[in-house]
Amino acid sequence: MEFFVVSLLNGSIYGLLLFMVSAGLTLIFGMMGVLNFAHTSFYMVGAYLAYSLQKYTGYWPAIVIAPILVGLIGAFGERYMLRRVHQYGHGHQLLLTFGVSFIITEVIKLFYGNYPVDYRVPEALNFSAFSIFGTNYPFYRLLIGATSLLMFALIYLLLTRTRVGIVVRSAIYKPRMGEALGHNVPMVFMGVFAVGAGLAGLAGAVAGAFYTTNPNMALELGVLVFVVVVVGGLGSLGGAMLSSLIIGLVSSFAVGIDWSLADLFSLVGMGDWARTTGGLLTLKVSSMAATIPFLLMLLVLLIRPSGLMGNRE
Repeated sequence: MEFFVVSLLNGSIYGLLLFMVSAGLTLIFGMMGVLNFAHTSFYMVGAYLAYSLQKYTGYWPAIVIAPILVGLIGAFGERYMLRRVHQYGHGHQLLLTFGVSFIITEVIKLFYGNYPVDYRVPEALNFSAFSIFGTNYPFYRLLIGATSLLMFALIYLLLTRTRVGIVVRSAIYKPRMGEALGHNVPMVFMGVFAVGAGLAGLAGAVAGAFYTTNPNMALELGVLVFVVVVVGGLGSLGGAMLSSLIIGLVSSFAVGIDWSLADLFSLVGMGDWARTTGGLLTLKVSSMAATIPFLLMLLVLLIRPSGLMGNRE
């Protein structure tokens, strides 16, 4: 019971963190059709900016200012780099953003070094929310989860219940009509990209204090964020939330499971044969925890290529 409850809590929070990072990428692709390989680099920049700012402004102002600065960086990149290759398709976009991600990583190493920085949870927030099975559960984990849920609600309401959302959707699906109505479509695109980058920066600013802030943090989540977006369905905000939670829970439970195929064969009296054979038959689930999200992606693409909640078109 303890394993189930703790894994459920940790998996849910980890899944919500994945959504925080992938929400901006989902928004950018859903609105603009841009696959931004440098998205998790904005996540890393948000963490480092918050770390630097909190020394002078304190924690909460840094959490607010850092995503705004990351959003401005994203707006600059869209206006002066990405916009120039947008017409050539996804290949050029991926190559450009792939190069930008390397540049950002090297700049981070240049200023902060090739090692983790001392970005910690502030003392005012470093306490346990409750005790479960004799273990104190950190309040900051719940704060990360609450921030993710709030982010999801605000994005959904913004896109579906406000005039801004109507303008954005019209600029995406009917750009010429949007221009005829007086809307600056390129400016809308730049704004969407800036907001997507800012959301990644917010995720980094909040999560960087709890998890390790280091020059490899973008690489650690980079591929997994794309898995989340693909499994959920490219451009689907609800799909990103669903796939984030699924992947977070599956990864959390898998880490604590020491079963193997040999254990299953033991149920029919073939356990000794399986252990003697070795190989995949003795490979434990816990040792495959990092691989399971990719297996899940493969399974979803085989059954439903558009993703769990993606558009079939």
